[in-house]
Amino acid sequence: MTAKTILILGGILGALSVAIGAFGAHGLEATLTANGRLETFETAVKYQFYHTLALILLGILMLNVQSNYFSYAGVSFLIGIVIFSGSLYTLSLTNMTWLGAITPIGGLAFIMGWVFMILGVSKSV
Repeated sequence: MTAKTILILGGILGALSVAIGAFGAHGLEATLTANGRLETFETAVKYQFYHTLALILLGILMLNVQSNYFSYAGVSFLIGIVIFSGSLYTLSLTNMTWLGAITPIGGLAFIMGWVFMILGVSKSV
């Protein structure tokens, strides 16, 4: 992934983080409360937003430092957002508890993204 692609994705995911968070707080509050999943939904939004900011940081870093590891980090953060936050959003809305088994895969992708970022910096600076 290029710096431009990562920065555009960061912008899109940032806007989605705010929209999903607001929709959850206002439009879905009754469903989330009935399912006992308000905190789960909030965790999904938080982790999506944290890693959206990480994508933006990564894109800015890529403008100044060249490393293939940064592309791997971007893909890992994106996969993490989709799997981690996506599974928690779905769990919160449907109460399908088996989705909790998928969530750690997204967490692992987040961790790999940070590791790739560290490798990219350490190998190039």
